[in-house]
Amino acid sequence: MVNIEGKKKTVGQLSSELLSKNTIETHSYEEQMRENLTDYEKNIEQCIKDNINKYDDFYIVVLTKKERVMKNVIRNYFLARSTCPTPNYDQIVYKYRKEDDTISLIWVIPDRKISKYMRANSTEVDPSQYELLSNILKFADGSLYRLSKELNNEQEKTPELRKN
Repeated sequence: MVNIEGKKKTVGQLSSELLSKNTIETHSYEEQMRENLTDYEKNIEQCIKDNINKYDDFYIVVLTKKERVMKNVIRNYFLARSTCPTPNYDQIVYKYRKEDDTISLIWVIPDRKISKYMRANSTEVDPSQYELLSNILKFADGSLYRLSKELNNEQEKTPELRKN
C-alpha cells in the first residue's frame, strides 16, 4: 500500500490510474531506477536480517521484474541463497559474509536490451559505466558463469547452460 494524500492505494490502483490518463508522460530509465532504489538498502538489510540465522555465508540475489499486466511497474525481489546463482539478465548478486558482517558486490547485469546496446556501443559508454560494461562483457563471454561455478566449488567440466 502506498499512502498518497492521506489515502492508501495499491500499486495496481496507481498503475491503472496512470495508464488510463491520456497524457503522455516520459519516464527515463534513470528516473525508474532512482524510484526503485528508494528502499533498496532497507530491503538488502531486511534480507540479511531474515536469513542470517539460516546460513553462515550466503548470496543475496536482486531480481528486477517488469509487471506483465502493469507495464509501468518495475519491482525488485530480494532473495537469499546458499549458492551463487547462474548469471542472468536483470540480476544483481552480492555475497554476505557472516564472520565479519560484510557484503560485497559480485555482479550487476541489466536487462537484455541495455546489455546488447552497451556491448554494441562499448566505445561510446560513459566512463562512469565502465564497471557495468565490464560485467556485461564478462556475462557475454562466459566469465561470470565460470565465476559462479568456481564460487560453488563446481567442477570445470560442468556443461554450460547456454550462450549469450
